Amino acid sequence: MMKLHRHIRTALKWLTPGMGVKRWLLLLGCGIALLSLGFSFLLRELYPLPNIFYYLTFQFIPRGLRAGLFGLAGVAAVMIALIGLNRALLEPFVETNPETVVNAVYRYRQRERGPRIVTIGGGHGLSVLLRGLKRYTSNITAIVTVADDGGSSGRLRRELGVLPPGDFRNCIAALADDEALTTQLFQYRFSNGSGLNGHSFGNLFITAMTEVTGSFERAIMESGQVLAVQGRVLPNTLCDVTLMADLRAEPIGRGGVTPPVRVAGESSITEAGRAIERVYLEPDDAPAYPDAVRALLEADLIVAGPGSLYTSVLPNLLVPDVARAVTASRALKVYVCDVATQRGETNGYSTGDHVTVLEAHIGTGLFPVVLVNDNLGVDFDTPPGDELVPVDFPPDAGYRVVTADLVDLARPWRHDSDKLAQALVRMVEER
Repeated sequence: MMKLHRHIRTALKWLTPGMGVKRWLLLLGCGIALLSLGFSFLLRELYPLPNIFYYLTFQFIPRGLRAGLFGLAGVAAVMIALIGLNRALLEPFVETNPETVVNAVYRYRQRERGPRIVTIGGGHGLSVLLRGLKRYTSNITAIVTVADDGGSSGRLRRELGVLPPGDFRNCIAALADDEALTTQLFQYRFSNGSGLNGHSFGNLFITAMTEVTGSFERAIMESGQVLAVQGRVLPNTLCDVTLMADLRAEPIGRGGVTPPVRVAGESSITEAGRAIERVYLEPDDAPAYPDAVRALLEADLIVAGPGSLYTSVLPNLLVPDVARAVTASRALKVYVCDVATQRGETNGYSTGDHVTVLEAHIGTGLFPVVLVNDNLGVDFDTPPGDELVPVDFPPDAGYRVVTADLVDLARPWRHDSDKLAQALVRMVEER
């Protein structure tokens, strides 16, 4: 009996508003009704019918009771048909039971109606955010920097002339509908082999797809389809840009200082070991990718970060068209401050220092809301050289600060995907 009740509940869930099923059931019902009407007209033409039809159609009982009996029989037939179709049609195609399938369809429809969210960044911080957001909406657009020049991505960029695929690979894997075997394969990194050592399978896949499709943006789209991603991953620009940095001069003795140090390349900035004065792109007038601009203008929520302030967040916003699109958008705009400082970039920074640097590069007021982690009571001993970012803002700050427990207790130098996504979605709902 309990099994029957479970099947009935599963079958009825197909009738939940927004599932896209009721319209076809209604059309099916109308078709059956029309066929029944046509059959009734045919019977009228065949009158008088044999006496046995008098008993088959229950004409010996009152007409009202007869209508009720036929109605109950029809409802029972529909329920049995739904249960039978649910089991017969779905079970051959899935390893799980039909109840899992209907729940998957239900969650898919819910995400389809979720808010339009655009995230800006790169590196591991952005993939952490995307992994949490995909549970609430499939209307996600991740705008990713193309200034990466380190590791596998840098080697492919230098040797084959492609845009760096690494951050795109991480975002695609984070947005995958099922982060199982295929996603693990996409993230697999070769540890030996001549020419393969250090490369990830996903980077090689995207590079090969670029050659096959003829464009990097098409390669990203096709790669996303392979993993059935919940959203889109877009480059901020298709130009071959280089991230440049002016590093703070250091005193050499009384009466003199060393000249400013200028370094080229994202990987060189953090390796230099000096405080960063400013970063900029060369060329500094790279046009934004049109679909990225369109997504920003149509968004309900725009999120910058989390991620490396100088090498992940700012390289996106330093593309002039991207910054202008953020300014013009009517979306809620939130900057997510990092949980921990990053060695070689933000040593000793407070949350207020992060925002000050952001505004010094792109102007004030672009992100009127700042989301900050306030759980500083966790054990933090790795990675070396980093520390939790203290919550400290100037009293006259021209932005609203929202604090919440956002830390991942297992890795306290990172955000927790679920906590961060919940905090951001809550902001959109309250708005």
